[in-house]
Amino acid sequence: MTPYDFKNPDVRRRRFRPIPVRMLVPNVITLLAICAGLTAIRLSIEGRMTLAVYAIVFAAALDGIDGRVARLIKGQSKFGAELDSLADFVNFGVAPGLMLYFWQLHELGNAGWIAAMVFAISMCLRLARFNATLDDPNKPAFAANFFTGMPAPAGAITVMLPIYAAFLDLGRWPAALTAGYTLLIAFLMVSRLPVFSGKSMRMRVPPELVLPAFVAVIFFIALLISYPWYVLSIGTVLYLLGLPLGYKSYRDQARASEAAAPAGSEISSPPSAPTMASLSEPPHDDDRPGRLH
Repeated sequence: MTPYDFKNPDVRRRRFRPIPVRMLVPNVITLLAICAGLTAIRLSIEGRMTLAVYAIVFAAALDGIDGRVARLIKGQSKFGAELDSLADFVNFGVAPGLMLYFWQLHELGNAGWIAAMVFAISMCLRLARFNATLDDPNKPAFAANFFTGMPAPAGAITVMLPIYAAFLDLGRWPAALTAGYTLLIAFLMVSRLPVFSGKSMRMRVPPELVLPAFVAVIFFIALLISYPWYVLSIGTVLYLLGLPLGYKSYRDQARASEAAAPAGSEISSPPSAPTMASLSEPPHDDDRPGRLH
């Protein structure tokens, strides 16, 4: 039997094995997020910036649930991992950069385009570094609670702060200031700054607080819908102000681990950042987790 003997029933059965629906659900959510990101680009071109921002926030919400849904229903796959990473680049790198360019950065000509392009490229590099260091054996255990650099959805939400300020009638930032702020967020994404993630925390709600928790979530969503620019602006400022707290927490945990480690063992205190040489080396195995965040 040759590899192309499709008349054999065993070959046909293996080739056309049905795929469980649970494997498709997370990928459908990710595709919806990509649709939202691409729609945000179209809306920004048409000058409907309010709806464009809504589309990015919606994409960020979908990005926050697709991985959790995949783990909940055991729908992880390598295909889903790659699709999620590509979606993050489009939704949180390309789309916000183009939105800022169409909204104001075009006033600076080539300089504005460079700022938008640097932001998108920084997002791409940040995601590539995340994928390359996902299974780093030298990473200390507590480092799982931290990102290295600002994560992708947070970078997209925070970089649009000049747009929020304009919608709050606080005045339009000078184009040069918007470009500088865009480059600052791009630098934070590719930096080695430890940013608290909270992904590894298993949050459990006591039974008596389940209903209040539902009310709190609904109240927040209602605030976001009713006063989107206030919520997004305040959330962005608080997030940026909280970045030093993540760095301090990382350093404290690193010192505690060093003190608890036996003599002669090494613990890397700063978050690992691979060199270009290490990124160019092929991985020792091709096993990667099902979903990326």
